[in-house]
Amino acid sequence: MKFPHRRQFLQLAVGAATLPALPHIARAQTYPARSVRIIVAAAAGGTTDILARLFGQWLSDRLGQQFLIENRAGGSNNIGTEAVVRAPADGHTLLLANTVNSINATLYSGLNYNFIRDIAPVAGLDREPNVIVLHPSIPATTVPEFISFIKANAGGVNIGSAGYGTTRHMSSELLKLMTGVSFVHVPYRGGALALIDLLGGQIQAMFVTLPVTIEYIRAA
Repeated sequence: MKFPHRRQFLQLAVGAATLPALPHIARAQTYPARSVRIIVAAAAGGTTDILARLFGQWLSDRLGQQFLIENRAGGSNNIGTEAVVRAPADGHTLLLANTVNSINATLYSGLNYNFIRDIAPVAGLDREPNVIVLHPSIPATTVPEFISFIKANAGGVNIGSAGYGTTRHMSSELLKLMTGVSFVHVPYRGGALALIDLLGGQIQAMFVTLPVTIEYIRAA
């Protein structure tokens, strides 16, 4: 689908933000003309969801229309992404894309869309690092200690992720490649769901973005 060109979108957004200074007749001609859906292709509570809700509220306050967050989890982001591709091409259905979308272009050969062709970028929002977090039952406080623990319990350590092809999954596979360790990968429909199981001890470790885990790290 074709969204407004990035420059056009930003011009419309700036114009809408300055509506109080314009005649009433101009308001109906600016973007957005109605509420806007922001599709998050993951479960609620994860990094992408948090980011979408923060920016959604910011945009709602400034543009005078509601930016509504809709979670379409599953399929390693493909379900939510395809929903945006199939939506009317009027700029009122947006996708908060992330690294997974670029990974999926090479990971899946039978996608029903072409991300480069069917999705138009509007703006980059943020960058955040991945960190590895462990359940308190794991007797390790450093990465070398954790690697030694995995080697001593080969195949007995469960490392969760937000799903196949996510940066969390890629990070764990990189760990395996660089160290030769063996563990069980447990994919979830979103990072928040994996974090819940980590806290409950169902999995022993996971890579996750810093904004989601910073408070847990501070409390440790």
